[in-house]
Formats: sequence, structure tokens, C-alpha cells
Amino acid sequence: MQTDKDVQAAEGAKTRIVPTAKQLAYQDWEFGLFLHFGLRTFYEGYADFDERPMTPADFNPSRLDCEQWIRTAKEAGMEYAVLTAKHHDGFSNWPSKYSRFTVEHSPWKDGKGDVVREYVDACRKYGMKAGLYYSPYDGSADFYSQDAQAYDDYFVNQITELLGDYGDIDILWFDGCGSENHTYDWNRIIGTIRRLQPNILIFNMGDPDFRWIGNEDGIAPIPCWNVADATDFSIFTEEKEQLGDRLWLPAECDVQMRKNGSTWFYSDEDEHLVKSVDELMGLYYLSVGRGTNLLLNIGPNREGLLPAKDTAHLTATGNEIRRRFGQPIATLEACKQEGRTWRYDAKASHLIDHIILQEDLTDGEHVHAFTVSVISAKSHRIVAVYEGRNIGHKAIIRIPAVQAAGVIVEVTAHSGDREPVLRELSVHYAGDTASAS
Repeated sequence: MQTDKDVQAAEGAKTRIVPTAKQLAYQDWEFGLFLHFGLRTFYEGYADFDERPMTPADFNPSRLDCEQWIRTAKEAGMEYAVLTAKHHDGFSNWPSKYSRFTVEHSPWKDGKGDVVREYVDACRKYGMKAGLYYSPYDGSADFYSQDAQAYDDYFVNQITELLGDYGDIDILWFDGCGSENHTYDWNRIIGTIRRLQPNILIFNMGDPDFRWIGNEDGIAPIPCWNVADATDFSIFTEEKEQLGDRLWLPAECDVQMRKNGSTWFYSDEDEHLVKSVDELMGLYYLSVGRGTNLLLNIGPNREGLLPAKDTAHLTATGNEIRRRFGQPIATLEACKQEGRTWRYDAKASHLIDHIILQEDLTDGEHVHAFTVSVISAKSHRIVAVYEGRNIGHKAIIRIPAVQAAGVIVEVTAHSGDREPVLRELSVHYAGDTASAS
């Protein structure tokens, strides 16, 4: 039965809602590191909108090493990172001229330090796409709810520093939490952003280029279309921001490395809650494997380093992703296409447990249903083993291991005035996928 979302997606395809080049590039990044770090790192148990006072005098990451953060991410196969330049508490991780609640007013490096600078430089050194998180809500600005014009000025001034002083920034990540009942001058703010950084990707608010999946669990729904007419606003409300039109907005799943839901920042009390590699791989299937990006959070500790256990599990996850998917048995080049069917015939039967599909999204999303069948090893009969909805950027299909003489993928429903095109089809056998905790 067709749902309203199915109809919307089909209509989106008919009207050729297509991605920009930078959106397609973003979808190829797939896996990123979220870094929650700031003054809150130094206050154990500090939660969002905590009323306990904080002082920059307590910010002193004595061994801060942004290169360790980014090198670890790169070695795990991540392509981008997003650092909290300013979280809801309002503490600026750079020496902003428009606030006294910044690194400049801390003892760290005698007030001459700049976390944003060191982070961006590390991203450039390791070829990582650099993103900055900026909370529109600011708990340190007492005029936030009293003078909207003054706050818009402050907002624009700080964004101008971040986007004007650090070279190319790839992502500006807006978090809606705290802004549920506030009106910003988005025309002015977005105009400033686009003027300073024409190629930047904006997350979820104002004039978004990609959107939040709607939960902080790292799980994308089935189906997960790339066309949307609204974005989920924040974790604190079911309210959605209406976009006024259907737009190409790929989704991103954000999730914590640790299972402690109360904070995304470092804590001394939850190391035992670091997710196992097995669970992290499950989230990879439920995000990247459903066509979205996965942004995995680790909070650097009070020394300014990624904690050892988090680092070990991230590294092991990257190794496991490469082990399972890095050496395909066959790719699209080995397949024969007839109409909307792609067939791979093996020279000799072999075990299969994953098939990975990618639709060519350059001209929009067209696939609305497909089947995957295997050619049985003994009798060479065609047996369906999976039925799917959209393929989107990527569909990772995991099946029980089976000896097969080949694989057949057939698109059974599509929309638009163009035949669907596969960008990639690969066949894998990962074998025993059990991972250590």
C-alpha cells in the first residue's frame, strides 16, 4: 500500500528534484566524527540548559591535541568532522570579540589559545572535511530573549568570525534545541553565510542542505527518501519546520559513542557505556546502510584527547567496515544489464552474505521498489532473498550466508521519465561478523 511519503517521493521524482554537486559530495562522505568539547567538558554531569554557573577560569585542556582527534577519525575511514564551536551554554571555543565567555578569558595558553583554529588546521593536515557546530540558542547572552535585534547582530557577528577567519568550512551545523519559541532573522543570517562561504553545507535550519533524521539513536527509517518538505526541529518537540516546497535534503544520523543519554560531552562516569563494535556496526547498517550519513560523537576528555576506550572502539569499527566491505567479490562491471535487471554470474559458486547497491542520484531518486535474488548453486534456480523500497545513496543488504552461482537485482517500481541507473552493485562475503565488546 502506498503511503503519503511514497506519493510525495514519486511526485518529487516527476518534478525532477535533484541534488546539487555539493550535496552529492556530502552523501559520499558517509561517516563522520562529532566532537562535543568546550567549557562543559570541565563540569562533570553538566546537562543541556543546566542552571549551574560556569566560568572560563575552569577551561584548561593541558594536552589538547586536535591532530589526535582527526588522525583517529581518518584512520577509522571517516571523511568529515563537526566540532562544537559554541554549544547551548554559549562558551566560544575561539576568541570571539563579541563575548567574554570564551577561550580568551581562560587560563589555557594564557588566553591566547584557539580550539577552532587548531581543529581546522588538523582537518586540513589530514584531508578531513571541517564542520563547525553553532548553537543558535545562547545561554550566556542575557539579551537572547529580551532583544531579538541585538541577538541577531550577535549571531551574525559570531558567524562572520567563524566563516571569515578560518578559511573554507565545509559544514555549519545548527542545533534547534533551545530555539523552539525564538524567531531569528534567517534572511540576514543565511545571506551572510552564503556570502562568506558559498560552498558551505548548512544542517537542518535556515536554508538547509541536509537534514536531521529525527532521533538521536543513529537509526534511519525504511524507506528514507532524499526529498523532504519539512525538517524535524529538535529533540524537545515534535514540531517540524515547513520548507515551503519539496527539496533534496539528504539525512544524517547523529548518535553518541557512549550510551549515556544525558550528555554528549566527556564524563568520568560512563566509560563502561562505550558502545561495542558489534553495536556500532549495527548502527552503520541502520544509517549508512539505509542511505544516510552517520555522525558518531566522542567527547574529548579534560586533557583535550579522545579517550582511549572510545578511540579503540572507533578504530576497531573502521577496521571491521573495511574487512566486511573493502574487498568485494564482484562489482557492477561484472554484471550484465537488461532493462531494469542487473545480473552477476560467478565463474564458480561461492558464499554471499552482502549485496551493496547505489542508485545514480545525479538526476534525482527514481527507484521505488527492487528485489535481490540469488542463483542457487546446485540447481541454478532464481530465488528471491530480499525485497526493498528505495536504494538511494546506498543500500547495504545483509542476508544469511548462502552458496550462490550469481546475483540478480531487479528494479520493480520506479518513477520519473528516466530509467533508473545503478551507480554501483557489489557482492561480498564477510563471514563471521562477531565482534568483541
